[in-house]
Amino acid sequence: MPTTNSNKNSRKQQAVRPVKVGPNDMGKLPPQAIELEESVLGALMIEKDAFMVVSDLLRPAVFYKEQNQYVFEAISKLAQAEEPIDVLSVAEKLKSLGTLAAAGGVTYLSDLTRRVASAAHLRYHAQIIAQKATARDLIHMATEIEELGYDETQDITDLMNKAEQDIFEISQRNQKRDVIPIDEAISQAFERIKKASKNEGNISGIPSGFTDLDKITSGWQKSDMIIIAARPAMGKTAFVLSMAKNIAINYHRPVAIFSLEMSNVQLANRLLMNVCEIEGNKIKNGKLNKEEWKRLETKSRELAAAPIYVDETPGLSVFELKSKVRKLVHEKHVELVIIDYLQLMNAQGMNFGSREQEVSIISRNLKTMAKEMDIPVIALSQLNRGVESRSGVEGKKPQLSDLRESGAIEQDADMVCFIHRPEYYHLYNDEKGTDLRGIGQIIIAKHRNGAVGDINLRFRDKLAKFQNLNEEFDDTELQAPSGTEISIQSSMGGAVSNDANEYESPDGARLGDDIGDPLR
Repeated sequence: MPTTNSNKNSRKQQAVRPVKVGPNDMGKLPPQAIELEESVLGALMIEKDAFMVVSDLLRPAVFYKEQNQYVFEAISKLAQAEEPIDVLSVAEKLKSLGTLAAAGGVTYLSDLTRRVASAAHLRYHAQIIAQKATARDLIHMATEIEELGYDETQDITDLMNKAEQDIFEISQRNQKRDVIPIDEAISQAFERIKKASKNEGNISGIPSGFTDLDKITSGWQKSDMIIIAARPAMGKTAFVLSMAKNIAINYHRPVAIFSLEMSNVQLANRLLMNVCEIEGNKIKNGKLNKEEWKRLETKSRELAAAPIYVDETPGLSVFELKSKVRKLVHEKHVELVIIDYLQLMNAQGMNFGSREQEVSIISRNLKTMAKEMDIPVIALSQLNRGVESRSGVEGKKPQLSDLRESGAIEQDADMVCFIHRPEYYHLYNDEKGTDLRGIGQIIIAKHRNGAVGDINLRFRDKLAKFQNLNEEFDDTELQAPSGTEISIQSSMGGAVSNDANEYESPDGARLGDDIGDPLR
């Protein structure tokens, strides 16, 4: 007899979310494999350890037939309690859940066991059931998006984010990797070691171009999430752009930069400052002398040919990011991704109790993305004000506890690096008397697979550029010669003024109207 108790009905509804069944508007039945569902359930009740074979593939909602959902739910609860699984125990569990009648009663359970002889091919059958459920999920999602698409009150951006999130959730549920024997993992590791041995300088990953940093990291490693954190004005963006230039131009490795704060033009100007070694204010107002123009035109062509891909989407969600990165890796063979910066991202379409929880989700998804795409992901991050309250040379150095908004960032990251410029705090010498002027320190505070330590780089603030200490440069190169009258035609389509040694484009606009703060 079906139960009429309202509490039991409520429990039944909470326990399982029945999938809508029956033909759709086009007269088609949703993807299903009812015979296999019954075969699998029967096998689970006659084979002692059968549940362990399929526990990672199946859940109640993947079953098309509502009766089968209830039966599998009861079997799952018995397995979790380490109790025997057979017709009688499953019937008792269904009775305690108030769903025995909805599951077809003892008669249906007995029929299930009579329809199967053994648990042979059990996992293969379970995989088919799971695939059919995924197909139904996709159909349901597409139908919902279609209905919302006809709703003129819907914001199209929210709708796109919802579609992106739904696809992401479905794909996450179905990303199952089989356990492999250790010899396969060792074989893969051995191949990477052999490949690394052929690289110059013992660099197994992607070189940053900063010699001392690469000695510690052996380059940025595949599947690693690296956090580069600093207080404002330390030069976070300057550091990653200097590095991106090194990687793309010097080593010809494709790089993608997602800038959530600066525009593509600002990024281009910053890269031009770095590559051409021309002061930011000159790039901004266009007052370049003849030699600078020659350098700009030559170096800009080199930069334009570099495999650097930029995206300026503001308020980028982590789901949009994953979609774009997947496409860049597939189509452009991008080997490293830079995100500027983590706290400007969001996880749209999801509800959170606090911003810390949202940042935790973003951080975890960045790590997942690095692992899935098998590339290093570098994310810039802000630090809290703890640094400002401390004094002394050592006190001003950032610490892991200074990471802003979420401890999950530290937990998820394979490496955490801080950028510190003592000169900014009017600290010009350390305890050993070393001159710290023009020095940018890269502090490796966490390194899951290697050593930690501090690396000193030279920071050229007028160019917003980091470089190795042993790279020579002449400060006079930043000073424009005076009193020289020049009149040349630029290959960029403009002319250089005789009066002020400056360049104007044909429409009168100055180069670099939009450059941004060079010391971010």
